[in-house]
Amino acid sequence: MMTYAFRAWVSGKVQGVYFRANTARQAQALNIAGYAKNLDDGRVEVHAEGDKAALTSLLTWLEQGPQTAHVEQLNHKEVDVQGYSEFTTA
Repeated sequence: MMTYAFRAWVSGKVQGVYFRANTARQAQALNIAGYAKNLDDGRVEVHAEGDKAALTSLLTWLEQGPQTAHVEQLNHKEVDVQGYSEFTTA
């Protein structure tokens, strides 16, 4: 199985609404490794590694986020696989 990776930046009402914890729950359910962390500018950065179908599912989820969030913009790009073994929140 090929492993792919993307880095995404999510803006809107995405801090203080359990966005990272819910992202981690989604990623773990999809067998995706990586991280979600808050950025100083109010965005959340997500690095995800897994198979292409799982990553597509996570990107689709990130477009909406959890019910408590309001996603205004999602930008992402394919990046090199870093070899994460689990998904964490930083």
